[in-house]
Amino acid sequence: MNRAQLFEQIKKKESCLCVGLDTDLLKIPKHLQHTEDPIFEFNKQIIDATHPYCVAYKPNIAFYEALGPTGWVSLQKTLAYIPKDIFTIADAKRGDIGNTSALYARAFFEQMNFDSITVAPYMGEDSVKPFLMRDKWVILLAHTSNSGSNDFQVMEVTIGKRRLYEEVILKSQQWATPDQLMFVVGATHPEKIASIRALAPDHFFLVPGIGAQGGDLEKVMQHGMNDSCGLLINSARAIIYASDGKDFAKRAGEEALKVQQEMSEYLTKYS
Repeated sequence: MNRAQLFEQIKKKESCLCVGLDTDLLKIPKHLQHTEDPIFEFNKQIIDATHPYCVAYKPNIAFYEALGPTGWVSLQKTLAYIPKDIFTIADAKRGDIGNTSALYARAFFEQMNFDSITVAPYMGEDSVKPFLMRDKWVILLAHTSNSGSNDFQVMEVTIGKRRLYEEVILKSQQWATPDQLMFVVGATHPEKIASIRALAPDHFFLVPGIGAQGGDLEKVMQHGMNDSCGLLINSARAIIYASDGKDFAKRAGEEALKVQQEMSEYLTKYS
């Protein structure tokens, strides 16, 4: 999916919601445990209930890897079930030497056909470039939503007294255009959204941290939007685990609708 197609979906649905499929076998409703593929059955019903309100799905790959071969099968079935007009994100956070990254790129872009993948930039350009060799998206970790992001990401580097995450954002723009490169920017740092947008005015941001992590949706949209919206705002637990009963899918749909309605208001208010 290219930039124009993604923006078209945002306008059509009046939403920039990304639903995180962080599907934990220990948290899904008990009545699904006896189905042939509990993970896929849960995801299928979540997708059925939420797809009118979101423009992206983001499976967290660790939840599937942890289950071994059956987890990969559930992931592939989930990916195949997602409607083709919805953007897909492999939240894999890969990043290794070039030849290894090339194999990760082949796995997620060719074997599984994701639209995008999250990538850690610590090893530099040659570890990221293999993911950019295809007509797909790289979503580079910049300023993440976890508390440990302060350990390294905000350290000053010698060039112009910039923070490390700022240097990542600026340097990586030499590797790809805004049509192929996004950045992860956590909603739990709303005071930095405007300054980060100034560093990357044309790029999309994947923004985790609303919902269960407490990020402020309005502040993110107020300070983070650009002419193409430029935001994919992720919510996982608050939507997919809204209920642990037989009404889990219905409740997930209701929560996704609430977020979409807020987003619709802010898209109008701040565009």
